[in-house]
Amino acid sequence: MPLTLGFHGAAGTVTGSKFLLEADRKRVLVDCGLFQGLKELRLRNWQPPPFEPASVDAIILTHAHIDHSGYLPRLVREGYHGPIYCTRATRELANILLRDAAKLQEEDAEYANRKGFSKHHPALPLFTERDARAALRLFRTVDYDRWFEPAGLSVRLLNAGHILGSAFAEVVAPTPKGSTTIVFSGDIGRFGAPLHTDPDDLPSCDDLVLESTYGDRTHDLRPLIDQIRGPFGEAIARKGTILIPAFAVARAQLITLLLGKLMENGELPHIPIHIDSPMAVDVTDTYVRYLGTGELDPGNPAYRGRLFPEGVMFHRAVGESMALNHLDGPRIIISSSGMMSGGRVLHHAKRLLPDPRNLLVLAGYQAAGTRGRALMNGATTLRIHGKDVPVRAPYISIEGLSAHADRHELLRWLQSAKQPPKRVLLVHGEPAALEAMSQEIERLGIRTVVPKMGDTIGLSKDS
Repeated sequence: MPLTLGFHGAAGTVTGSKFLLEADRKRVLVDCGLFQGLKELRLRNWQPPPFEPASVDAIILTHAHIDHSGYLPRLVREGYHGPIYCTRATRELANILLRDAAKLQEEDAEYANRKGFSKHHPALPLFTERDARAALRLFRTVDYDRWFEPAGLSVRLLNAGHILGSAFAEVVAPTPKGSTTIVFSGDIGRFGAPLHTDPDDLPSCDDLVLESTYGDRTHDLRPLIDQIRGPFGEAIARKGTILIPAFAVARAQLITLLLGKLMENGELPHIPIHIDSPMAVDVTDTYVRYLGTGELDPGNPAYRGRLFPEGVMFHRAVGESMALNHLDGPRIIISSSGMMSGGRVLHHAKRLLPDPRNLLVLAGYQAAGTRGRALMNGATTLRIHGKDVPVRAPYISIEGLSAHADRHELLRWLQSAKQPPKRVLLVHGEPAALEAMSQEIERLGIRTVVPKMGDTIGLSKDS
């Protein structure tokens, strides 16, 4: 039976990662993410899976981000019952993220029904906390660099340097002529970045499934203080509140760490920093447990046993979040989600965006169809909770804080292999990024393919 790979997400887009490997009547799914951003993509989450969930023998999860893990509760609800393999830290983070995502699904449905702004009557959650718990019971943890054998394949996970617990998967699959090696990149992290370690070298492989989120650009290498000194200083002078939408995993921790250091060094005035996200609080607790394990380094020995300098305030309860509405500036609020697609940040944005004293800071990739991308494209209003909110507060996008490798770093990682891949399959990127990355890799003499959603491609030494 031929070895094939089906592309059921993250093909021609940056979200919904799902790659179905079929070999010798066995099926293994690599990642199982939610589609986010454009409505036409989000609607895919509600469609029946393009494969029978119960027919999948195992799932390999590269990391806990929702665009890679967030469809797991729905897939289990639809009939999947096999093991889900990942690193220990990914299991801990997924326990936080999947439960939180389910809670948000239920709360958003309840809020839409109560306020009457949903087109569906009644509005229903995509999955529930019960579904998330059922999925989490299927998780099986494996150590980095240890081979295991799901459904007749040989697999090991290596450190991707993207977030805590993130991995890329090296898969050795049988073929009629012996075996072939496929590497699934997951998301590749930065080199020399604060907090997380560099990605492990790429093993030699026949096929590489490579993410291309930043395939058409490089990160701004200017120091953070040079990017924020002017806008932050102006907002602080007018006693405004600085709102930073940030992903609860990795981004919120990195931003808080760096802002704290700038205040300690005297490069920013000391103003209150609030992390307003129950999920970010829980994730921070998880990060602290991994300090000193080799996976994380806060870069300051004075922070022994903790991640941040003194004075950072955490807010878990709804009442604490609402109390922030009554506090004058200047202050900084860091709240999820990073692309303003849901969560508490929307309540803050609804209050803060109409006031020109405040400042909104976008601190990472903003997918097409999200409110963050709309702002970057010059939107003067944002649709939040069924109402058009005027955008009178200034906003900026700061670069260099992304947890994704940029074009140069992706090429650096690609060339870290002792032998180059025979073929690169480019995924997890918007069309311009995929095209630019393809051209760069072709210049290295490596064949590239850009799969479309729903494509199935043969994987073998002869393909």
